Amino acid sequence: MNPILAVTGLRIARGRTTILRDVAWRVRPGEHWVILGANGSGKTSLLKALTGYLPPTAGEIAVLGRQYGASDWRELRLHLGVVTSAFAAAIPPAECARDTVISGKFAQLDLWARVTRADRAAAGRLLRLVGASRLAAREWAYLSQGERQRVLIARALMPRPRLLILDEPCAGLDPVAREKFLAFVDRLARRHRAPALVFVTHHVEEITPAFTHALLLRAGRVVTSGPRAAVLTSARLAATFGAPLRLAHAGGRYRLALTRP
Repeated sequence: MNPILAVTGLRIARGRTTILRDVAWRVRPGEHWVILGANGSGKTSLLKALTGYLPPTAGEIAVLGRQYGASDWRELRLHLGVVTSAFAAAIPPAECARDTVISGKFAQLDLWARVTRADRAAAGRLLRLVGASRLAAREWAYLSQGERQRVLIARALMPRPRLLILDEPCAGLDPVAREKFLAFVDRLARRHRAPALVFVTHHVEEITPAFTHALLLRAGRVVTSGPRAAVLTSARLAATFGAPLRLAHAGGRYRLALTRP
């Protein structure tokens, strides 16, 4: 199958600092990826490059066979849904959840575009999908962190993207809210015609059984990538995080521990 996303020879440098080096990666329909790496490994820079906010120094990024630089990146971005806490500060405190969801259709924050009845109906369906129907009229300022994450996922799904990127979506969630959110993400991944997912995290505990592949980053380089079972091993995670680690797997979930302090 043709890839939804194709990254070839990606290099990003600013001044004398190389942030990403020779990154190659493919995401195909039906695949759900986890990106793991320590702070400073290049995860955020990779996401910024994928969404057109950080131009590559070298290499190519293609979405549905169309390359950034050779196509209108504003149009290509509509095929990539993104959920990140960086959006939170740009959403007006008084904006209701329904309008936040609708803003995803236009890839804009602080909605000002003309809204139709069909837009409102679509936003209502997506809020039901993410289990947040009751929040439709609630203002952004009065949503909990977990509620905000669900609204942002509904927003990201508004333009019917082929790829949905979740950038550390569990940050700030308490343990109960985190488990409920991860269960929701797992169900979303299993839905018929679900977009391919890319889940960025520091924590193997957040990887649910629906995820099929993993990409490991260290210091701007790909340590390894591929099917989850082959990639997620103690040795490879130790190389990724630069520490002696032991990976345990039980009940479909993972746990990582230091083998010595």
